Amino acid sequence: MRSFWKNPFRVTGRLFWLAGEIVLALLDFVINVIFAPKVPLRRARSLWLQQTCRRALRIMKVKVRTRGPIPLKGLLVSNHLGYLDILVLSAMAPAVFIAKSEVKRWPIFGWFAILGGTLFVRRGKRSDVARLNREVAQALDAGALVVLFPEGTSSDGRDVLPFKSSLLEPVTRLNHPLSVACIRYSLPDGDVGEDVCYWGDMTLAPHLVNLFSKSRISATVSFVRLERGPNSRKELARSLHSQVMRLKESSAPVSVE
Repeated sequence: MRSFWKNPFRVTGRLFWLAGEIVLALLDFVINVIFAPKVPLRRARSLWLQQTCRRALRIMKVKVRTRGPIPLKGLLVSNHLGYLDILVLSAMAPAVFIAKSEVKRWPIFGWFAILGGTLFVRRGKRSDVARLNREVAQALDAGALVVLFPEGTSSDGRDVLPFKSSLLEPVTRLNHPLSVACIRYSLPDGDVGEDVCYWGDMTLAPHLVNLFSKSRISATVSFVRLERGPNSRKELARSLHSQVMRLKESSAPVSVE
């Protein structure tokens, strides 16, 4: 918690701001999702999550730069550096995320993931993967943007871990748009691997306090729309991994959002 004492007023102010935004987001959910949805429920939840994430990024002083066309439907596959990825990607377009079931138990983030319509999977249980693949196919058929982090866990961003293929089955069978993204972060007053990425045995509350102590964070997201990939999900996983690695090694983006 040493970061708190370096910038106590900044951290305290942002925590109070966060508390106010949580109340506002819950009221917004009740009004626009539960009682007066203007669009189908899945879409309403994704739109609500998008607005909530945009406000959260303002609290954290995160500036997002993009390169390439932002997908609006189909499957989006991305590298995974931590919980901030979800806020960044959701702020760009209404999306349905796939997450491990443990996320449900996270304070704040878990609750909002549930309200936002996240699809959860119990890792290591084959029957649950089959159930999730059916739900992913339904979301894709409905025209949703589904976001998958196929590394299966987050990392410090120095490399892209091998992709797991088990959740790619709907894409090999159905004709839906397919895109990849690569997320990168930078900040002037810290180390990305320790201060922004959330991985290993890190604990959520201290990490969030440390993140709130930073003056600003830059997020760079590069997108590429792909043609149809291999019909084998294992070959598709390898192909998508290569595409993300290519984006990671590419030059800095020029467009700003």
